[in-house]
Amino acid sequence: MGRETKGVVRLFKAIKPVAQVALLIVGVAMVCFGVMRGEADAVLAKAIRLCLECIGIG
Repeated sequence: MGRETKGVVRLFKAIKPVAQVALLIVGVAMVCFGVMRGEADAVLAKAIRLCLECIGIG
């Protein structure tokens, strides 16, 4: 049982950096896609409204 567990751990250690890079690339692609669609402006406008409501101005 000990050898089998070590093999699984070694496999996950080998896959982890690949998965991290893949998720990073997917995340950057999604952010770029959102910016191209103009979503950044919508998010900023909502954040400003929310912040002003918390302060009590809006």
